[in-house]
Amino acid sequence: MSSVDATIPNPPASTARPQRAARPQVTLEVVRREQLSPHLVRIVLGGEQFEAFAANDSTDAYVKIFFAKPELGLEPPYDVAALRETLAPEDLPVTRTYTVRAVDTVARTITIDFVVHGADGLAGPWADAARPGDRLTVAGPGGGYRPDPESDWHLFAVDQSALPATASALEALPPGARGLVFVQVADASEQIPLAAPAGVAVRWVYGDDPALLVDAVTGAEWLAGRPQIFAHGEREAMKGLRNLFRDRGVQRSELSLSGYWAQGRTEDRFQAEKREPIGVIEPVSD
Repeated sequence: MSSVDATIPNPPASTARPQRAARPQVTLEVVRREQLSPHLVRIVLGGEQFEAFAANDSTDAYVKIFFAKPELGLEPPYDVAALRETLAPEDLPVTRTYTVRAVDTVARTITIDFVVHGADGLAGPWADAARPGDRLTVAGPGGGYRPDPESDWHLFAVDQSALPATASALEALPPGARGLVFVQVADASEQIPLAAPAGVAVRWVYGDDPALLVDAVTGAEWLAGRPQIFAHGEREAMKGLRNLFRDRGVQRSELSLSGYWAQGRTEDRFQAEKREPIGVIEPVSD
């Protein structure tokens, strides 16, 4: 997952939304960095605060990663509410949302995969330059999806931003599971190994146009029975898939769908548009 939560000032009291309880922050250290593909970097984290990380069993478990301006000398944990009293909005720590690829309680490590596209964004460049001993502060995890072993079959329709959650979900499927997996990446060099049961076919979709993913899923044979669907990735692709699933009678309870990013938008602009009509992905029917 690589969506964004840009820090913004508190709204006026009359319009403020109820505040969720802040999840505890955990500061970890880079153990190692691995280059999985030209644009996918794996960071393995550990350290003394590992036990403070309360892992859950969601295969789309995610954390909020905190980034503070180095020149300000801020130290974690970050009390953002208190910092709002002393810092300008542009100086507040910001967060980025990323999927937890794996938690290893024996090795005491947490693995997060990052999509990196040059100097764009905050998290990608950090991961690209990360070295053992570098620190990273996270809060979480959240999450809410895990494959249902009782589902007739499983459908995954994702792009590279949702590869970590998809890989984790495939590893959690029972051996006899049936399904289809569509993963959109730029080209064959971006493929990574996926451990799927024999009855789950993995199909890679090459190209940058979000419509390619929608076309691939539209042209696929719909398996018999009721599916459980995991569709996460570029916002306009998710809108197209939502319409397809609606036409095929998919129920809301059978679908996990979310836009992680939007083509042609910066991360901050994408987050801001979530509050606007363009950023809303309407649900399928109940």
